[in-house]
Amino acid sequence: MKFNFLILLLISFYRLNAQTEGEAVDKIIATVGDEIIMMSDIKSQAYLFTQQNPKYKPDDPELQKFILDQMINERLILMKAKEDSIAVSDEEVDQRWEFQLKALVQHYGSEKRIEDLYGMSIPRLKSEFRDEIRKSILIEKMKEKKFGNITVSSREVQEFYENYKDSLPIVPEQIELYHIVKNLETPQNIRDAKYNLALKVRDSIIKTNDFETFARRYSDDYSTANSGGELGWVSRGFLFPEFEQIAFALQVKEISPPVETPLGFHIIQLLNKTKDSILTRHILFKITPTSQEIEKAKKFLDSLRQLFYQGKRFEELANRFSDEIETRGASGYLGKFTLEQIPSNIKSVLDSLKEGEVSEPILYKTQPQESYHIIYKRRSIPAHIPNLTDDYKELEQLATSFKQNNLYKEWVNELRKTIYWEIKN
Repeated sequence: MKFNFLILLLISFYRLNAQTEGEAVDKIIATVGDEIIMMSDIKSQAYLFTQQNPKYKPDDPELQKFILDQMINERLILMKAKEDSIAVSDEEVDQRWEFQLKALVQHYGSEKRIEDLYGMSIPRLKSEFRDEIRKSILIEKMKEKKFGNITVSSREVQEFYENYKDSLPIVPEQIELYHIVKNLETPQNIRDAKYNLALKVRDSIIKTNDFETFARRYSDDYSTANSGGELGWVSRGFLFPEFEQIAFALQVKEISPPVETPLGFHIIQLLNKTKDSILTRHILFKITPTSQEIEKAKKFLDSLRQLFYQGKRFEELANRFSDEIETRGASGYLGKFTLEQIPSNIKSVLDSLKEGEVSEPILYKTQPQESYHIIYKRRSIPAHIPNLTDDYKELEQLATSFKQNNLYKEWVNELRKTIYWEIKN
């Protein structure tokens, strides 16, 4: 079962209650190598499972047996990861912790609320669950090493379809969509003003040696401004290349000149680093487009829309003019979507379009770029029984998952024969 921070908190809750009440509530249920599985582990997993599947009860023996079986498999994989010397760095653990903590803060509202709910300080929570986080990453890496590159041939897709076509679910109604994107650009005078402000702020930081105060006052990255601009430990490859190139070249405590990325200009201070990870803080001076630039982009897209209605193929226009590299090479193809998969704001636009029509320019937000786009509703596809002609990509994904699952079961069965494990009476 994939790492879930809430599961760890529930395990802590069950174990703490067992100790507080002085009862034999918690006990060892199984051992796998040098790992143990406690009753509290199973109860917490069962509780979360029943929250998502109300027809089950947490004390259902069959459910607990299923969960125990899955947990044994996970710990067998953990043992194999250790045997294969798969490594997890402290920086990876810190990065995962920061990600999970941010998710909890978004859910509960503040770190103080988290501390009140679980009766632990944030540093203690981190210390309590650090080892579990490391184990979870080890398991993920082992699975990725074993099954990450699994693919299927066209013959395997066909065989999967022939074997399971009678049991495959009906493909719901879908809409096939294409689009053309126009990125918003900011005039040079505004860019120059932001750059000059970044220079002045950097000079002030160097004079006062007070990065945090200026981050709170000036940074347009509102998610980090209140914490002095700190980004936490981040592995190489997760930040903008322009940002990483400068950050890795800095000395500890050194402050960079303004660095431009697609978001704007950054002042970066390096707090610590290893070969493959950095701990930094930054101040972002975001570059935002003007109303004139927005109007210019909309007029450009509207001109392409008119060309389409004059007889130009949408795919050809997308190949020539779209600013989105990922879809431009596919003639603007976005994919086939069920009605449930389409966001409500886009659905309202599509509802007003007939098959074969193109929308007026609408806002298109991606990170970090803000753009406008026009959407081509090429065709509506009625609900239908899956077939190799219309649904090959979807069948290929199903066949891949099927193959991975079968290989996983075979592999775990082999691990059960070679690694010690035992269920306690």
